[in-house]
Amino acid sequence: MEFQFKTIDILEEKSFSVQKQRYEEYSVIHAHKNYELNLMTLGCGKRIVGNNISSFENNDLILIGPNLPHNRILNGPERINPPECLILYISERLINNDLMRIKELETILQLFIRAMSGLAFKGDGVKQAEQKITQLAELQGTDGFIALIQLLKSLTEIEGQELLSLSPELLDSHYKDLDKIKMVYDFVLRNIHNPITLDQVAGLLHMAPGSFSHFFKKRTGKSFLQYVKDIRISTASKMLSNTEKPIAQICLESGYNNVANFNFYFKSLMKMTPSEYRKTFR
Repeated sequence: MEFQFKTIDILEEKSFSVQKQRYEEYSVIHAHKNYELNLMTLGCGKRIVGNNISSFENNDLILIGPNLPHNRILNGPERINPPECLILYISERLINNDLMRIKELETILQLFIRAMSGLAFKGDGVKQAEQKITQLAELQGTDGFIALIQLLKSLTEIEGQELLSLSPELLDSHYKDLDKIKMVYDFVLRNIHNPITLDQVAGLLHMAPGSFSHFFKKRTGKSFLQYVKDIRISTASKMLSNTEKPIAQICLESGYNNVANFNFYFKSLMKMTPSEYRKTFR
């Protein structure tokens, strides 16, 4: 499937841009700078975000971080008469600004950190978000900025939130102790085909295993063992979509010593078998 990196223009003096776009049937998988809050009020089909492939229905609302590949494939009559998407682009400049690091905006910053993996919202709050995005298109200056913060606050309060993609790559600068997290990530990638233990990585940072576990989960939101599993499956999904390597070889190269275990863990995270994933993605 074709991939493009698109340029999304947000004026230098603005923090956001609201656009209505007619969804093209043959649009390709694409990524871009800036964050995207994307609402499709009508339509159903398959949604690709990073290495996640899942179904979507009417009122599909997703928040996507910079450089994260994404696309929708429509089913039914919408393929002939594509609906419009309501899209809010939010500048990276705003999210990387020191303003976003104040205590009062901590929950909003966490929202954007999760958006690096793609975030889907479900429930009653989606309809309210549509109204707020539409209103935001009419506002400028201080009023627009205040309305943007209110919209983002309302997103943090939606209970139905689902992380979409396994995206362990460090694409953002929001982690505390980023240098230590990056050291762990680099070590796991270099040794992905070998057994990796908690003791090994704790020693890398000169920490006791218990202290490292607490440190790592507080910084990344997941246990180290889950993090390693995510990287293994993420690595495998890239090979499945980008190479012709046999599944048995991908199993070994992503750190699993038998195909049965690999199939089990892959399906538990990706909701389909490796062979189904390769067929669906392509």
